[in-house]
Amino acid sequence: MDHRLHAICDMQVAEAREDVGLHERYDGVVQDLSPGGVRSGLAALGSGPTPAGHDGDQVEAAEAGLRATYDLVEDHRRNPLVHLANLDLAAYDRDYAPAEERARARQKHLAAWPDAVDAAVESLDRVPRPVAESLITPLRGLAAGVEDEAALEAHDRLVRHVEGFASTGDPDGSLGGERLRALMQAPEAMQLDLGLLAETVDRERARLKARLADSAEQLSPGTPVPQLVASLLADHPNADGIYDEARGQIAEVTAFTIDRDLLADVGGECLVGPAPPSRRWAMAMMSWAAPYEADAPSWYYVTPPDESWPAEDQEVWLSVFSRTTLPAITVHEVTPGHYAHGRMLRRLTSDVRRTVLSPSFVEGWAHHTEELFVEEGFRAEDPRFAIGVFIEALVRVTRLACAIGLHSGAMTFAEAVARFEDDAFYRGPAARAEAGRATYDPTYGRYTWGKLEIRRLRDEAQARWGRRYSHRRFHEALLGLGAPPLGLMGSIFD
Repeated sequence: MDHRLHAICDMQVAEAREDVGLHERYDGVVQDLSPGGVRSGLAALGSGPTPAGHDGDQVEAAEAGLRATYDLVEDHRRNPLVHLANLDLAAYDRDYAPAEERARARQKHLAAWPDAVDAAVESLDRVPRPVAESLITPLRGLAAGVEDEAALEAHDRLVRHVEGFASTGDPDGSLGGERLRALMQAPEAMQLDLGLLAETVDRERARLKARLADSAEQLSPGTPVPQLVASLLADHPNADGIYDEARGQIAEVTAFTIDRDLLADVGGECLVGPAPPSRRWAMAMMSWAAPYEADAPSWYYVTPPDESWPAEDQEVWLSVFSRTTLPAITVHEVTPGHYAHGRMLRRLTSDVRRTVLSPSFVEGWAHHTEELFVEEGFRAEDPRFAIGVFIEALVRVTRLACAIGLHSGAMTFAEAVARFEDDAFYRGPAARAEAGRATYDPTYGRYTWGKLEIRRLRDEAQARWGRRYSHRRFHEALLGLGAPPLGLMGSIFD
């Protein structure tokens, strides 16, 4: 791997270690996120020859995205999530290498916590109050299982530093429309008009609500949609049962993907379990066997409710994993979503395409596959699957609407919470958690944005290829680019 790619990876060490699998270079290493370290990392970007063609464009987009994140927005100064990822030890739990080797890397990483915390405290000087409030629980969770006294003392200093902002930080967590636009468009190699995107979001929201109403009518004619959805969401496994049901669904969705020739059999093994405490800022996630690793099981993580919550709040949280919505989540996280995507990345030979991953493509791809399953007739005899897909899609489109609204000043936090309650059927802590995520993950609308761009490209491929079009041809051409910026996906036609 050349110096230019290394400079990109040096600016996103956690992702390079876990998502890309560059363990030899990054295991046990923390990124220097002090102000001086960030300046040095930015200065190193762009040094060296640009690769030819699509790969060169992808490298330049990644560099532009890092400059937007750390130079324009200065995320290391406002967002503890950047530092949480830098300290996180959960990557060493997966069996990508012998246990002794991973234990040594984990201990080396822990030994670097005091320096990393010093850098974090120096950098984090303008954390908005809602960002601090949203991240304090997973930040505390970083220390689960840690016994090293120096590391624990450093962790306590960071927690107390962020807790201070939860009391005294700026109550306005918005970036401003221009910063949000730059943060979204720079790594995607395309120009973005937030106003036009907001209009597109409204149309997609209306389409999804209509599809949900049609499916609800098939299941229970005459029952109001909110009433039906509430009853369906109340039917969920308990915290332990989620993992058993998800395991059973993996085999089902994998068989359907192969039977419909959406992708070839990607092989490998995907395990299911509770998310590590440090990662409970998201409800479900995939930790895949990365491109540069020896093959090993991937993990489909599900976030259980906090046991300290009242029983009613735990019940509300579990409703996110109802028997109506969990199958759609499994399609998204496993096959043909993230897990399958990770397996396809392992087959590539281009260092750029294995290393430089667009989050909007990664999430857009997985979200695209959910409605694809409805189109292809998965569980066609049971409208609950389609209902679950459209409920999940309404969650994602609400994220994009709230991200644009909150950061442009068009929406208050209370209004964002209400949107999740009204449009996405979330209640209580789940609605507040989703609205809060917009403050520290302002591009979390990437799910819907990526899906819409992939669907637009699919329409173009069908028009261009005619009878030569098939879903598998389109999917393999697209994933052959790795996880390309949305603006560069048209390279499949070259």
